[in-house]
Amino acid sequence: MKKKFSWFGIPAIMPYIKPYKKLIVTMVVAGAIGSGMDAVIPLFQQYAINNFVANSTLSGLWIFVALYVLVMAVQVVTNYISAFGACKAEMYIGRDLKRASFDHLQTLSFSYFNQNSVGYIHARVMSDTDRIAGTLAWGIMESVWYVAYLVLAIVMMLVLNWKLALCVIAAVPAAVVMGSIFQKKMLKYQRRVRESNSHITSAFNEGISGAKTIKTLVIEDKTETEFDGLTAEMKRLSLKHMHFRSLFMSGTAFVCSIALAVVLWRGGIISAEGVMLIGTLSAFISYAQGMMEPIQFLVQVISSLINVQVNVERFTRLMETQPDVADSPEVIEKYGDDFSPKRENWEPLHGDVEFCDVSFRYPDGDDYVLEHFNLKIPQGTNVAIVGETGAGKSTLVNLVCRFFEPTSGKILIDGVDARERSQLWLHSNIGYVLQTPHLFSGTILENLRYGNRNASMEQIEAAVKAVSADKMISRLPDGYDTVLGEGGGGLSTGEKQLLSFARALLADPRIFVLDEATSSVDTVTEQLIQNAIDKVMNGRTSFVIAHRLSTIRKADLILVVSDGKIIERGTHAELMRLNGEYRKLYTMQYREEQYRSLT
Repeated sequence: MKKKFSWFGIPAIMPYIKPYKKLIVTMVVAGAIGSGMDAVIPLFQQYAINNFVANSTLSGLWIFVALYVLVMAVQVVTNYISAFGACKAEMYIGRDLKRASFDHLQTLSFSYFNQNSVGYIHARVMSDTDRIAGTLAWGIMESVWYVAYLVLAIVMMLVLNWKLALCVIAAVPAAVVMGSIFQKKMLKYQRRVRESNSHITSAFNEGISGAKTIKTLVIEDKTETEFDGLTAEMKRLSLKHMHFRSLFMSGTAFVCSIALAVVLWRGGIISAEGVMLIGTLSAFISYAQGMMEPIQFLVQVISSLINVQVNVERFTRLMETQPDVADSPEVIEKYGDDFSPKRENWEPLHGDVEFCDVSFRYPDGDDYVLEHFNLKIPQGTNVAIVGETGAGKSTLVNLVCRFFEPTSGKILIDGVDARERSQLWLHSNIGYVLQTPHLFSGTILENLRYGNRNASMEQIEAAVKAVSADKMISRLPDGYDTVLGEGGGGLSTGEKQLLSFARALLADPRIFVLDEATSSVDTVTEQLIQNAIDKVMNGRTSFVIAHRLSTIRKADLILVVSDGKIIERGTHAELMRLNGEYRKLYTMQYREEQYRSLT
């Protein structure tokens, strides 16, 4: 908040301006010519008064009119070119900034999205980029026009009467001094306004996405109060910012008005004495008045640049954020990156997974979740991970999927350190089915093809049939062409889960991860999913984070997690004989299920 205004943020934006340098040069040249035409117009006024009015003659009027019309035509054309160029530059630069920020977000690790809200990220990708593009495009055009006119007006006034010109020029340093006084305050409050805007965007997003929960909990009044508080805070900060900006603008206007008053006073005396012709004084006053407007607007441009520094800082901070998990340059050279994969170099993945002396703690944690952990999982093994809510069941899966890197030790995939292979290579071989499935807006067929964009209709139908989703799709009015709303609106949780399972299966993964995939569905759908699991898991390595222990009795290996530690491991029969935590959890669930069946 205390950082001073600096031009050093501009170089970070230059790569997005450089592709349009021809457009910007054209816009700048057109703007300079247009301002030159504006600077010529008072000379027509001087000539008309001194020659036509003073001498009461119209001799040479047609040539005068023709030249005036020509100047106006050039001015209209150049103004159109410069304004249209600014519009195009704003759109192109804004588009590229959005693309760059969105693409960079795809490279960041899962921890970034856990630590930053959707509203916070949305404000950077949309609001900040729009503001940067608009300020740069129109700021360049307006700055060129105003500076060119200011210089030409000063030159013309010095030629007409250098003493009067100095009275007007004296307003320029005064405006600069006022700018240096107020810009610190404006920058401070603009930063706070933008930060407040991020909080409002985040709250707005939560209010929409959580509308159902808000209504069922009957907390509309609480939500409204909190949102009112955020908007009231933004209003307070905005008023503070506008207070200083208004003082800045009005102070500059006052200085300019004083300079103009001096010109009118001294110019009137000089004209009365016959030293200066009335037409020349009229032209001089036009230049003086015309010069005041560029000074005021340049102040606004400077104010906008001060304000946009906040947006540039936020954008560059996003672009400079590095992923917690990243491929080495050697790996990228061989296997490619997320956007340019070298699939021809990808080795086939079989599914052997081994933890070798792995210790791990989360980046924002102090305690180790795993310490010197060793486990070998052969291809085709079904591993179930169980434990109470919040016990840390997802840690092992996060490490296998390389959502996080081990703090020490290594994880081998097919006998090779996972860090020696591409993340995209690994993720392309993992089928991940979440507890709360996410479907995209579009048709069912489009959603299924996210698993394999080149899948034939026969492959899609086979995957759908394998997970018993074919009957559900056949009941829909448009079948595979049924359009889904945002998040799969129109389908039940169980139906969405079946489709997400089919989508994962289409990718033909060698490793399957089921993250409590049946905990949010009804008993019938759970049985369908369980049958599908038994069919498609054969020969594939699978990790099942289980809530209902009855679904993992056939697992080859069951890991029991408590407080982030693996406290038991073995098959169902071995753990039941052990008479430990697993038996306790299983017996408790069994009694609950029996009780529910009786009631």
